[in-house]
Amino acid sequence: MNIRRRSFLSFLIGGAAGTALTPLPWKLTDDLSIWTQMWPWTPVPEDGRADYVNSVCTLCPGGCGITVRKINDRAVKIEGMAGHPVNNGGICILGASGLQLLYGPRRVKSPMKRVGERGAGHWEPISWDAAIAEAAARLGEVRAAAPQALGCFVGPEHGTVPALFQRFATAFGSPNFLTDTSIADSYRLTLGLMHGRDAIAGFDVENADFVLSFGAGALEGWGSPVRMIRAHSGWNDRGAVFVQVEHRLSATAAKADKWIAIHPGTEALLALALAHVIIKENLHSKEFVDGFGAGFEDWTDADGKTFTGFKRFVMEGFSPADVEKRVGVAADTMVSLARNFAAAGKPLALCGRGNGQTPGSLHEFMAVHALNALMGRINREGGVWTIDAPDYIKWTDAGLDDVAKNGLAQPRIDGVGGDRYPMTESAPERLADALIDGAAGLQALLVAEANPLYTLRDSNKVKKAFDKIPFIVSFSSYMDETAAFADLILPNHAYLERYQDVPAPFGLEKPVIGMARPVVKPECDTLHVGDSLIQIARAMGGSVADAFGWDSYETCLKETMGEAWDKLEADGYLIRPDYQPPAWDKAFAGPSGKFAFFNSGYQHGEDRDMMSQLKIAGDPSQFPLVLVPYDSMRLAGGPIADTPFMAKAIGEDTLIKNDVYAEVNTDTARELGLAHGK
Repeated sequence: MNIRRRSFLSFLIGGAAGTALTPLPWKLTDDLSIWTQMWPWTPVPEDGRADYVNSVCTLCPGGCGITVRKINDRAVKIEGMAGHPVNNGGICILGASGLQLLYGPRRVKSPMKRVGERGAGHWEPISWDAAIAEAAARLGEVRAAAPQALGCFVGPEHGTVPALFQRFATAFGSPNFLTDTSIADSYRLTLGLMHGRDAIAGFDVENADFVLSFGAGALEGWGSPVRMIRAHSGWNDRGAVFVQVEHRLSATAAKADKWIAIHPGTEALLALALAHVIIKENLHSKEFVDGFGAGFEDWTDADGKTFTGFKRFVMEGFSPADVEKRVGVAADTMVSLARNFAAAGKPLALCGRGNGQTPGSLHEFMAVHALNALMGRINREGGVWTIDAPDYIKWTDAGLDDVAKNGLAQPRIDGVGGDRYPMTESAPERLADALIDGAAGLQALLVAEANPLYTLRDSNKVKKAFDKIPFIVSFSSYMDETAAFADLILPNHAYLERYQDVPAPFGLEKPVIGMARPVVKPECDTLHVGDSLIQIARAMGGSVADAFGWDSYETCLKETMGEAWDKLEADGYLIRPDYQPPAWDKAFAGPSGKFAFFNSGYQHGEDRDMMSQLKIAGDPSQFPLVLVPYDSMRLAGGPIADTPFMAKAIGEDTLIKNDVYAEVNTDTARELGLAHGK
């Protein structure tokens, strides 16, 4: 298969000398002379005093603390910040090679305006004043005609930057604020339904003694990569058991104590089969289920309507014998796994594909989370903790004029909030279909800290859809796929040149707020994305301008953090080290006040049929193989591209030039007459 992503091995070749002088322990020592001596354009820092600045890495959702060494005003090395609650001095290959992003040639060095055909790569530089004026004028035209025709697409969900874009959309009059979705969204929906709380899932992996992973790439970037790799080492030291359930022998599966190979997409079936065994043999925590669980047994609501309980639902159709052919795992293996999981002192079940940047099936997440509940592993040491969603942004509501009120009354383009998606906050995967079908349209799209033309499924369809949007503005620091397709680029500072709050990373069991801060002065004629948005709002005037009363993004951030600012400046993060999740009698906020195995708000009417078979498009007789993409820590999967050091670390069994490998079971390949290179 052929894959091209910014020519993959050739982009971002402007590596920083400091990083090159301290090569990573991945397949690099043989090329040391090439990296440090044979490239005459490689910048070499002058002699001078060494200084160290602490910040937070924003290149992935991990939120690791970093310490950057500087010589005069040039950054020369990035290390993990010692004592940081997320990574405590460790760093991954992407974070360590971040200077290649700071000093690389793929940066957008000033505001750019498209000339010629969209996507053809023809640009002309313009001044910031001209760029802000043009953006404000074009957006003003959209607002006057149909304010709901504006879309804002932002990468992270939490923090002041996405909050500013959401505020802009609200003041503008558009309901179409979209964010990239990930495993965090799937868990948030799960906790909302089963706990009745708007919470983030945290996993006390360091103290678990039996970790059962349903496809999570625990050693491949899931959560914080450094933290999970360290946790795995701790499991080995403590004798904890790690079982990986996955359809392929990934790096995580290879390092697990046991790998259970299943058919793709059948994780929910396996989880329910394990629950069947645990319930049938009375291995579950009766203290939790009987005292703090709701919907376990059949129940009748106040209107006299009867609902099927979790126990009967599981017992009537999900025994190991019932599902073994569909799952591809022998029934006795499932029985043994269920018994071992239940016998552990601190068992923990977790799920999510690969490195967690892709959301998963709600059925699967609820089924896996139910295993934790059955064993009473909710808010307990070594279990799943609930962390309240960040709520430190206390801005006054934006004032709305009649234009904004009318626009906000219109339905969202992705269907969120309607009958089909009543609980979802953002459904970006539906954007392309909505635009192509013509049921709803966008006249303008603002994209920040995201690269939807690469990250959304079926990039050709997304490109066709985006071509229907007359005005696209990218705030990217780099010429990524979406920026290359935009009409106007207002480049953000690089991540080592700007302030930015970084709320608690997914999976951490304690609430943390990190703060990225400027390590060096801006290399290019760039502007913080928050300042760009504030200036656009001011130029538009009226109620939109009134909603943005800050002088600058830095002022906004300082006011938002209030008394915590000084500590963030001093330490680089805030944490509640003594945080403990709420006790069971205070942990659940649903109508019953208990953990909802099932609830009347989300009754599994068709779940038995939906989970009893894997539905894949195509005729199996014509297409005997199922293509299942997978993640790799050495291949960037979000808006940030691979650095040269990451490319050097890619094994030849993953990528050669522009060709990626498709893995096929050797027995299956032999039966189908497949061989390497054919």
